[in-house]
This record gives sequence, structure tokens and C-alpha cells, in this order.
Amino acid sequence: MTHSISVIISTRNSPEWLEKVLWGYENQNYKQFQLIIADDGSTHQTRTLIDNFRKTSGMEVEHLWHPQNGCQKSRMLNRAVMHAEGDYLIFTEDNCIPRFDFVKNHKNKATPNHFLSGGHSKLPMCCSLQIGQEEILSNDAFDIMWLQSHGYPTYAKKLRLIARWPFNALLNLIPTENRWNGHNASGWKSDIISVNGFDERILDGGEDKEIGDRLKNSGVRVKRIRYSAVCVHLSHVFGFDDSVITEATRLIQNETKSMFSKYTDHGILKS
Repeated sequence: MTHSISVIISTRNSPEWLEKVLWGYENQNYKQFQLIIADDGSTHQTRTLIDNFRKTSGMEVEHLWHPQNGCQKSRMLNRAVMHAEGDYLIFTEDNCIPRFDFVKNHKNKATPNHFLSGGHSKLPMCCSLQIGQEEILSNDAFDIMWLQSHGYPTYAKKLRLIARWPFNALLNLIPTENRWNGHNASGWKSDIISVNGFDERILDGGEDKEIGDRLKNSGVRVKRIRYSAVCVHLSHVFGFDDSVITEATRLIQNETKSMFSKYTDHGILKS
């Protein structure tokens, strides 16, 4: 099945990590994709980083930006969805470096009436700081021996980094929560538009889980690719977890599930 691809990277004031992520997309073994940076109000450092990257890269990088007004990630993601030229969209974030076959795996596993749910291997800060362009282009950043020699804990999860065909296909069948993960997910643009995109009332994270529920409510099924589409998650000084989601967002999420909502009036189109 032939389809065009757009990759959407959400970012906000993380130019050092974003640069590493861009090197990861520079290193993809499938290169026919549009690359969009969905920038939720970063300062000029991010624009400078992107401009400098363009000078040395063979890739075209499209930078969408709006002024900072609190957290407006959902609004920027909706703008990126409508800007995207691809009919199949891959979503990720500014702290997730893709392995060389990341885009190809999403492309090859895309299936009508499905979205793909991936995961990540979370790195400690010591590893995150030591990964540079050379480590990404050589794929050392995904090599468990290199990572462990640079501070990756021996007790940490390793399977996503070492699993290869056919074992990764079997591992993808392990039961886990079927959710849209904003750092590693993909779906058809038409399906995303049909549920009216991301709910722009959500201002503090959790927009990915909510749109995933609406997609599932509308009949779109989930395929897990946690062990196929691999990315490493760079450490944040202030990491995100579900505990920071506000009660207002939880109410929206719970309403979507309890009401079996398939559409939001607060997305791409406003009622």
C-alpha cells in the first residue's frame, strides 16, 4: 500500500534535545517524508537551532510556531495536522530520538482503520548528555552495550533495544494498554480529522490519551509496535507523568470514555 508520510515533532524550549532528535530523522533509512516541527511558543533559541540545522542537512524542516500563551500544545498539533501533506501522520516529541528504521517501521505497519501505538526506552540524564551526532548516526545511541558503558542501568528494560525480527513481532503481542502515545504514535490523517483532532481544552498534557480514546470509540483499532518502532527518550529535568494532569483534564478524559465520545467540539473545527 502506497501512502505519503508526514512526521510531526512537538516542541517547546528544548533546543539541545531537539537537535539530537533531528539528527535521528536525518539518519532514517526511509527518507520520503515531510518533517514538521510543531512549536508551542519556544524562544528564539529553537528557531536558531532549526535554521542552523537546515544549513548542514539535506532535509527540509518545516517550522510551525505561535507565541507562547500558556500550554497550547493541542492547538499547535491541530495546526500541524492540517498543514501536513502526508495522508499518514507520525507523531513524536522533542526528547525522543528515533532509531534509523523508525519511520520505515511506522510506514510498513500502517493499516487502514488502525492507529499504531509505540513506546520508548527511557534514558538517565548521564546517557542523554553523552549522546551526540556521532552516536546517533552510528546507532551507538541504541546499542545496549554502549548505553550501559555510559551509565544506562543494568537493571533497566532492554528488550525494546535488543529485540529483532521475528522476536519483536511476538513481543508486540504482549498485552498492554492500547493507547495513543504522543511520543510514538501514528495514524491516518483522515481518521484524525474525522474525530476533529486534539481537544484544545486540554492544556497540561494528556491530550494523546484522550484523542486515542475518541479514535477507538469511532471504530479505529490499535496495533502495538513497541518493539518495532524504537526510540530512546532523553531525560528531562522536570519529567512529565500522569500526576501532573489537572482535574479539568481528567474530567475531559473521563467524559470521553463514559460518553463513548467520537468527536470533540473543541478541536480543529470549533462549534
